[in-house]
Amino acid sequence: MFKKVIINTLARFENENFSGNFPLDYCLPVYHNVSNEHLPHLRQIVNYKNEKEFKADLDCLSRSFQWVTFDEFKDYVKGNFKPKKKIALLTFDDGYREFYDVVIPILERKGIYAMNFVNPAFIDNKDLMFRCKVSLVLEVMNAMKITDNFLQNVSFKEKFSLDRIAPTFGIDFNTYLDEKKPYLTFEQLNKITEKGYGISSHGWDHPLYNNLDLSEQLENTVQSYSFMKENNFHYESFAFPFTDFGVEKVFFDELFKNDDIFCTFGSAGVKTDSVARNFQRIPMETGENAETILKKEIAYFKLKKHLNKNHIQRK
Repeated sequence: MFKKVIINTLARFENENFSGNFPLDYCLPVYHNVSNEHLPHLRQIVNYKNEKEFKADLDCLSRSFQWVTFDEFKDYVKGNFKPKKKIALLTFDDGYREFYDVVIPILERKGIYAMNFVNPAFIDNKDLMFRCKVSLVLEVMNAMKITDNFLQNVSFKEKFSLDRIAPTFGIDFNTYLDEKKPYLTFEQLNKITEKGYGISSHGWDHPLYNNLDLSEQLENTVQSYSFMKENNFHYESFAFPFTDFGVEKVFFDELFKNDDIFCTFGSAGVKTDSVARNFQRIPMETGENAETILKKEIAYFKLKKHLNKNHIQRK
């Protein structure tokens, strides 16, 4: 709480000239979804924005940054691309259907590229990510005014317990998948690629990587990478599901032995990383608009710089 008060206070002194005072030369916003509708599988876990809020975010970012494609971002990192101002690469995670139905039409009108990092296990609505299952159960429990702290803390390795709990609350995950179709289909992924947008790897089934041992981390990543390469999607990048917090240097050393993989992405906000090819993205679903989020990220970066803590050092 005290940290939030300090950051909020410092952020008030920041202005909206992000092209001048943003501490890095690149801005990497990350979203999960955009929808005007109530989505039970997300409402309890993601504070997703509606169309109006998302468009306002894009307009704010467009004033200060030059939007780039992944290829341009890659060339920028290599020193082969000279932008007119600081760059921004728009990213999404998890491959929800609204990326095709809602987001792409907005981006096409604005001429903005985006990448979506997806989990092959959920394509074609074959399964539902375990945190989405938690959201569905919590929706029913909240309506029944039932409180249960266990659900809030269910881990990836305990995910099968949700399949046992769900029928108690009249929930059938397979029926929900069939009726609501929350994820993109393989056909839609191909259409997105044809439109010039990127589909890339987010791990096979969205585990929390610091809960896996090294062999499990690599297996989950390589399985997803192989799917992307075999199906002509984007296989040069990988975005950590949840967070890359606690992932050790040895993982990156092993992963980058594969010359196909150019870079990885975390979501720790405006920070630098001791792994030069691991780039941190800015979570944009905090319940605030882009201007406020960026001001807080800049203020926090400056504060941590004085404490020498704005750089992630991997063991």
